[in-house]
Amino acid sequence: MLTVAGRKHRERVEEAFAEFHAAAGRALGAADRLREDAVRRQALSMFALWLRRDGLEAARADRGLAGSFAAPALRGVVRASENDRSTALGTWARSGPARLADLVAAHAPGAAGAEGTAWLGQVPFPGAAAQSETGDPALDGIKDFPTLWRIGSGRLAPGPSFPVAVPLLEESHLRVDSRPRTRARAEELVELLLLRLFSAFRPGVLRVDVWDGSQYTLFPGLHPLSRTGLVTAHDPNDLDGLLDQLAERVHRVHSRVLSEGDTSLRDYTERTGKRSEPWQVVVLAGNRAPLPEEQQRRLQRIARSGLTAGIQLVLLDLPVTVAAPVESVRFTADGVRCSMTGEHIAVTPDPLPGRGEVTGACDTIVRAHEGWRSRVRGLAEFLPRDGWMTGNSAAGLQTDIGDDDGSAVELRLDDASPHALIGGPSGSGKTNLLIGMITSLAARYSPSELQFYLLDFKEGVSFAQFAPGQQDKTWLPHAQLIGINVNTDREFGLALLQFLADEMRRRADVAKQQEVTKLEELRRADPEGHWPRIVAIVDEFQFLFAENDALAKRATNLLEDVARRGRSQGIHLVFASQDVSGIEAFWGRPAIFEQFVLRIALPRARRVLATLNEAAQTLPKWHAIVNHESGVKHGNEIARIPDASKDVVHEVQVRAHEQFGAESPRVFDGASSPALGALVADLPAGEPLAVVGQVIDMEGSPAAVRLPDAPGRNVAVFGSGSRDALRVMGGAAAGLARTAPSGARFLLAPLVGDPAGIEQVLGEVETVALADFRARVEELAATVRERAAGSDRSPVFLLVLGADAADPLLERAGTEAFRTVLRFGPEVGVHVVGWWRSATRLKQLLSMSASVDDVGAWIGLDVQGAELAPFASLTSTTWSPRPGRGLFFDRAQHSRPEVVLVPGDAR
Repeated sequence: MLTVAGRKHRERVEEAFAEFHAAAGRALGAADRLREDAVRRQALSMFALWLRRDGLEAARADRGLAGSFAAPALRGVVRASENDRSTALGTWARSGPARLADLVAAHAPGAAGAEGTAWLGQVPFPGAAAQSETGDPALDGIKDFPTLWRIGSGRLAPGPSFPVAVPLLEESHLRVDSRPRTRARAEELVELLLLRLFSAFRPGVLRVDVWDGSQYTLFPGLHPLSRTGLVTAHDPNDLDGLLDQLAERVHRVHSRVLSEGDTSLRDYTERTGKRSEPWQVVVLAGNRAPLPEEQQRRLQRIARSGLTAGIQLVLLDLPVTVAAPVESVRFTADGVRCSMTGEHIAVTPDPLPGRGEVTGACDTIVRAHEGWRSRVRGLAEFLPRDGWMTGNSAAGLQTDIGDDDGSAVELRLDDASPHALIGGPSGSGKTNLLIGMITSLAARYSPSELQFYLLDFKEGVSFAQFAPGQQDKTWLPHAQLIGINVNTDREFGLALLQFLADEMRRRADVAKQQEVTKLEELRRADPEGHWPRIVAIVDEFQFLFAENDALAKRATNLLEDVARRGRSQGIHLVFASQDVSGIEAFWGRPAIFEQFVLRIALPRARRVLATLNEAAQTLPKWHAIVNHESGVKHGNEIARIPDASKDVVHEVQVRAHEQFGAESPRVFDGASSPALGALVADLPAGEPLAVVGQVIDMEGSPAAVRLPDAPGRNVAVFGSGSRDALRVMGGAAAGLARTAPSGARFLLAPLVGDPAGIEQVLGEVETVALADFRARVEELAATVRERAAGSDRSPVFLLVLGADAADPLLERAGTEAFRTVLRFGPEVGVHVVGWWRSATRLKQLLSMSASVDDVGAWIGLDVQGAELAPFASLTSTTWSPRPGRGLFFDRAQHSRPEVVLVPGDAR
């Protein structure tokens, strides 16, 4: 029994528990209400989000959501969404379509964004007024090209319709997906898009490749464009071949065009104002089935790098996932959707014009393309528009050699393609190409960056225009050497190769000191040095190797050395020929031509490109195959070669001469005799020198015989004709007159020929007539014997013209006296410089008490090599008489005879 205190305590506990129970009930009730409110708000938010995401129309069309619109609790959300939609649509209707239309108009000008069909086939024709601001029609539509291309229109009620466009051409690839029932509409969309592309540019700037794996006949209306190669349909069973071509193009563009730092062809175009490659749109049509795995991987690689190389893929029902920008157009059961407008905008594709209208437009484009292809562009169009002669050749040389439908075709000489081989039969345009190449390079680089060595082996003066002439006193400062009329002087080609080999070794020695290997590195290491790139151009070079003799072997060895090692030192060879197949000196030496990576084949050229590459056989006139891949077929670029008119070439030459023309080039003219005055002008004093001609070398050095007081220092001239013999004797006299010490005596015995010129250059001279010749020789023999026992060594020079004419008068005593003078005279200061019309006569004169060694130097003119061999102590000598040339041998400086040029008249 509880006490009063206990009862009171229990009552308090019960009251507290009741209060707790009431408070807990109130808290749980509030929590339930809060939960129900949160759930309600969450449902309203999710419903509102659903409406915003899918749209009111799509939500009402969804059967699963039909009850939601009837729920009283959701009516407020529906009204709010309707109000928001109405407000947004009102704002959109007022400005949205117009803004989109302005955007498309700004980025899709002309045919790229126009409505209707007025744009269809409206391309410029040659000579039309529609040209670029630069005045160069080749640049029309290339530099400022559209980035958006219209495909149709879209509409969002209640606003007006607006144009729908997709980015193409170096912006994004395009994927078009259809269903079987909508395939035809999808093909029409792509065909119309291609028509817009063709109508936006001058024909040739863009080309289309079509591959249809389902073997359908795609785009029949575009068939006329295939006549000139604007559209190419590929074998459905040869997708690999098309992928090979695309991969080769990507490699070519990235290794050549983008090697200077540009990230895409667009950057290159904007920087240079020219297009090196046409755009290539590739339409790949499938049947909604994936490609084999290997082809998928190859296509993905092309898609990744193709945009920067100007390759645009259009994938029609071909499921491929690529890591590159791709826009899409889908033909669904609910209409057409485009990735540019989203899922809520139904796109209405522009209708394709009638088949006849499409075919007519294509015929117009083809006619314009044929007109542009047949147009002969002048060389002026390929020259720089500004910045003449400011190019840097450290990394190599490049210039535009022609164009392929408006896209420039470049010629490059650098470490990757160091040397060029040009081939083509007579009349195919080799000379025009060479002149254009020289002029174009000279317009881009200064003489401190580029030097030319020009040699023409055929009977012509192709390079004479670059040298100062009688009427035009200007010259091309880049040209250090110009060889013309070198039709018989193979020795000059050998001299050029020897010079290049010497220069190559000189540069290599300096590079080694600077601890570098290439010219580009040397120029950075030695910025104060003079290290221009050297381009040696030899036309009809096969003449240098025409005979399988010692000269050809030496030239072959030098050529192989320069071709192999010259690339690193900035020395480039450009060899042109009609035919290289018969050069016997190259048999078994394939390494020589392997260095000629750049091959240029003119129409009907043979054996210039690779063996299986016959592309040059079908070339039209004024075209060439330019191949930087050693002539293999995938490297072919067809170039239209410009006409190198003389006016344009002269303009470049005059501008270069005015700016850089300090020193005229060395000119070797095989049809002219070297001036005697120039040969003897710089002879050193101190020792008598008899000049018998000019050495065939790069400096035009005099062929001089030293005549010291030593045995055998006599000179013999062999030749039956008097003209060249008298010139040689005149040169010897002029050299001696200039270099002999004071007090020297000259005796001239003009037994044959006119001595007037020789007398003129000698000045004070004692003339000995034929009747007095024996007595004078006997006196000289006595002088020689006296001097042998004395100290008098004052020079005495006996110059005899036609020495064999005195044979009948000398008799035995005179002959012995002449032998004594020849044998013992030189060591006591008495020297004979004589012309014999017969080498055999002199040999007989030296056969007893004298020997052939007593004539230490000789020059043979119109004498066969077999007659000269004994005088060089050789079993045989290869020599056949050549006008204005002589075979020169000096025991004191030669191991074998060398060919020299006969000097001009002594007068």
